[in-house]
Amino acid sequence: MLRNILIVPALALAVTAAPALAETQVPQSQAEISLSFVPLVKQATPAVVNIYASRVVEARSPFAGDPLFGNLFQDFRGRPRVQNSLGSGVILSGDGIVVSNYHVVGQATDIRVVLNNGAEYDAEVLLADEEADLAILKLEGAKDMPFLPLRDSDTVEVGELALAIGNPFGVGQTVSSGIVSGLARSGTATGNARGYFIQTDAPINPGNSGGALIDVKGQLIGVNTSILTRSGGSNGIGFAIPSALVQQFVEQAEAGKTSFERPWAGMTGQSVDADLSESLGMGLPGGVLISQLHAASPFARAGLDVGDVVLAVDGQGVNTPPEMLYRMSVTGLGHEARITYLHDGAQQEAKVAMIAAPDDPPQQRVTLDERAVLPGLTLARLNPAVQTELGMPLAGGEGVVVVDPGPWGARIGLQRGDLLRAVNGQGIEVPGDVDGLLKKAAPRIQIDAQRGNGRISLRFRV
Repeated sequence: MLRNILIVPALALAVTAAPALAETQVPQSQAEISLSFVPLVKQATPAVVNIYASRVVEARSPFAGDPLFGNLFQDFRGRPRVQNSLGSGVILSGDGIVVSNYHVVGQATDIRVVLNNGAEYDAEVLLADEEADLAILKLEGAKDMPFLPLRDSDTVEVGELALAIGNPFGVGQTVSSGIVSGLARSGTATGNARGYFIQTDAPINPGNSGGALIDVKGQLIGVNTSILTRSGGSNGIGFAIPSALVQQFVEQAEAGKTSFERPWAGMTGQSVDADLSESLGMGLPGGVLISQLHAASPFARAGLDVGDVVLAVDGQGVNTPPEMLYRMSVTGLGHEARITYLHDGAQQEAKVAMIAAPDDPPQQRVTLDERAVLPGLTLARLNPAVQTELGMPLAGGEGVVVVDPGPWGARIGLQRGDLLRAVNGQGIEVPGDVDGLLKKAAPRIQIDAQRGNGRISLRFRV
């Protein structure tokens, strides 16, 4: 297709200005004569690997969730089975740092990485994050590995040529070409991944996950993660996680972190649509309206208030909360982001510190032992760090929250994120109160809790 596109202008120039064409466009290499991606592919493919991962999963009761038979078979324990996954990865350093998707290697117990020359390496996960669908691996005993340099994905533009390299359907390493067809795609990826993506029409199929999306210089601009399809095959709408976020993952993995830490905004917001922009007197829609601010929010400390509209982070426009979180994430913890916002109709700027969610007041996390009424129940005092961990809304209030109900807590109906208010009418102040209150209340116990915006009461006997 590329050759056909280029022949037409060449013929036209041959008729009107043949001498000039001969003087200025003499081919300088075999690559220019063949008009192919061969040199680029030879340069890039050694750094793209195939990943074979396996994990042991417990068999689930066929009656799980059934209102009639669920309780009867709640102790069902089937034989564990091995679940295999196939995907791709990209080597990012000579000592064997590899990036792939979480859904390829997450929770894997055995990971085998195969290079395109047939060499095989065992690998361990250094850092993984299900929400971003990214994982950083380290190849055991690797040295002098071929690797791809990272390009700043903020410099990528729509219309650039791009190559997708991976192992679709397990047939072996393949290369497909296309263009960057969209930027700032948020909320469109499948699975658990959320955030901000590069869209490409280079065919991406199952098994391409974790593979490379590169530019014409062989630089990594994104990690292939998903497709938008109705048939299960590639329809020309694929998504890649931008290299700027990959860079932050690598930096945190090399710093020894095992889970990805995102900057904490301490706010909730909503996209400004046409109706909202009109009511705010903005003219054109765009930005994120701040609807709620935590007292400890770095945005509040920088002078922003409820009703302000965040327009850009470090000069990059944001139109949805996921885009804003992405921009904060690529700025990185410990840095300051330049925030452009509207306050009372006037555009202003502020420097906002990128901080982790504060662990204040201290969470005082406890897990009840086997002598407790509800062994295995894990509790913590609610604070911004715990809210972030549990994915709770900002307006979660105060109190003692269930981090893990444990087997017995789950059996009586407790769920992760429940706020415990009282045991048999006695108020709960800190996590350490719960064990004693339960023992004191036995054998007839009532736990009052808050779940979301509602109140629940759980009654049981021990």
